[in-house]
Amino acid sequence: MIEIDQAVAELSRIRRRLLLCAALVVGACVVLGGRLAYLQILRHDDFRAQAEDNRIALVPVAPTRGMILDRNGVLLAENIAYYTLELAPSRFSRIEETVAELAGLVEIAPREVRRFRRLLEDSRRLEPLPIKSRLTDEEVARIAAQRYRLPGVEIRARLFRSYPHGELAAHVIGHIGRISPDDRKRLDEAGTLSRYLGSTHIGKAGIELSYERLLHGKPGYEEVEVSAAGKVMRTLSRNPPVSGANVSLTIDIRLQALAEQLFNGRRGALVAIEPSTGEVLAFVSQPSFDPNLFVDGIDPQSWQALNDDPDKPLLNRALRGTYPPGSTYKPFMALAALESGMRRPGDTIFDPGYFQLGEHRFRDSRPEGHGPVDLHKSIVVSSDTYYYKLAYDMGVDRIYAFMKPWGFGQRTGIDLEHEATGVLPSSEWKLRRFKQKWFPGETPSIGIGQGYNAFTMLQLAHAEATLANGGQPMRPRLLRSAQVPGESPETVQPEAGEPIALKPAHLKLVTQAMVDVNRFGTSRVVFAGADYPVAGKTGTAQVIGIKQNEKYDVRRVAERNRDHSLYTAFAPAGAPRIALAVIVENGGFGAQAAAPIARAILDLHLTGKLPADKAGFRLPPGIDESELRDVPASLEPEAVAPGEDTRQ
Repeated sequence: MIEIDQAVAELSRIRRRLLLCAALVVGACVVLGGRLAYLQILRHDDFRAQAEDNRIALVPVAPTRGMILDRNGVLLAENIAYYTLELAPSRFSRIEETVAELAGLVEIAPREVRRFRRLLEDSRRLEPLPIKSRLTDEEVARIAAQRYRLPGVEIRARLFRSYPHGELAAHVIGHIGRISPDDRKRLDEAGTLSRYLGSTHIGKAGIELSYERLLHGKPGYEEVEVSAAGKVMRTLSRNPPVSGANVSLTIDIRLQALAEQLFNGRRGALVAIEPSTGEVLAFVSQPSFDPNLFVDGIDPQSWQALNDDPDKPLLNRALRGTYPPGSTYKPFMALAALESGMRRPGDTIFDPGYFQLGEHRFRDSRPEGHGPVDLHKSIVVSSDTYYYKLAYDMGVDRIYAFMKPWGFGQRTGIDLEHEATGVLPSSEWKLRRFKQKWFPGETPSIGIGQGYNAFTMLQLAHAEATLANGGQPMRPRLLRSAQVPGESPETVQPEAGEPIALKPAHLKLVTQAMVDVNRFGTSRVVFAGADYPVAGKTGTAQVIGIKQNEKYDVRRVAERNRDHSLYTAFAPAGAPRIALAVIVENGGFGAQAAAPIARAILDLHLTGKLPADKAGFRLPPGIDESELRDVPASLEPEAVAPGEDTRQ
């Protein structure tokens, strides 16, 4: 009996447990059913939208970069299609193994692998990333034959920046390069980072940098469907990018090419400007470099070679190189004397070959002197003594006040980044720079373009153009027009500065003296037979000082310590169409090295003539050489005795 009762009690407990479990199961089903109803019914629209977001992605499409052309339509920077080897990170997880397998098919340099890894860190893992650019046809065929066993590997045709003329005008055009973290930070701070979605390159120097906003364009996007693994399945819609504007420069590539070849491996710079508009016709810095090296990242060997080169090919000498102007400063000093009333046209001094100040003798380049010298003759024969005394009489601050409006020691505002300021000395400048007062003995050298004077060739050409323009400065510029594809071109208008008040008689006197420099003076041989009147001035700038009891002997001076050769001019003198400044570093007397280059540039621009001896001169593609004629006159400088001091 007791056993039956125990069995009944045990059965009751089991039934209660079963009921409890059943209740729990039913309760769980009710909860799950309620949750399912909540998710499927109440939250249906919300989760459907999230699912769509996971299924559909927006992939940016980079715009085509605008082209760069010269004033005559000659192509200077373009985009060329090449095949690239790319990896889609979303298609596989073992990237290292894939890279190793690809390296067995094509040569992949270690720097290309490093670049790929950097791109991988910054990517969203949706778009394919390039690991090797500019594949040959053989490499394309080799990879295509093995693609069946290489998931995630793609061969794509992409546009690459190309500079067809290599080193020609490289300092003007500049170059692009891959977007760096610093670039991204700068773009983010400027609020323009969104314009570079999908882009890998940005302007780094020259016009490519200055007009990045025009050249880059606006990105588009593709709406694509992706799988759970992130693989792009199909394109749903496409919003095309807007191509960058094609920009036309003021540069005449014929003048640029001729000038660069005339330097013939020597160091120096040349800037030529149209006085009435400020348009830069030639902007030369020698030696140059090949901007194509920088497009995909320059290799360490080439970078080291450029940086270690003692001639500094990466230095933009026309924009950032500062030099004493030498005697090319004298026409401006003559104007300062006339406008300030310190000299009258007929005032004459006797030039004994030196200017004595206390115990120091400032020597003239002509030891025996020039005898009686008035202002006109002082420019024609380039009398140092005349300008030593003039500068001392005027004082440095009066000289500074007159020269500043001409742009000496001031940024011109040209449309290139990183323009150097240079130095136009004053007593205040020296006190600020050296914490020292100005001494009267420092002033005479200022009058002949030496001392603390340090200007760029751009500043010197700008001042020469202002002189040619009757004292009306025009802002130098390199952009002539810009045209977005499908739209009308927008032409840049000249920008005038504050005019410099000059008496016409003074301007005429100085201009005539500069014309006579090329007729009877220091550059008469170089300009013999010219078909147009040229107002010019030779200049020679000392690199090292010469002691009082020593004579300059070029044979005893190291090449890099020899004088710089300078020349400035505008022509035709009556109605100027071009003004220029040229320097040949360590080239000696101004008429020896600089003036012949200037003569050839003026001939080509004004008459269409090339130098008589044009052996080896190569015009850029697209220019018809039959339109040019030979110059009959010789460009050889006047013979100079070896070791003779001919500095003017």
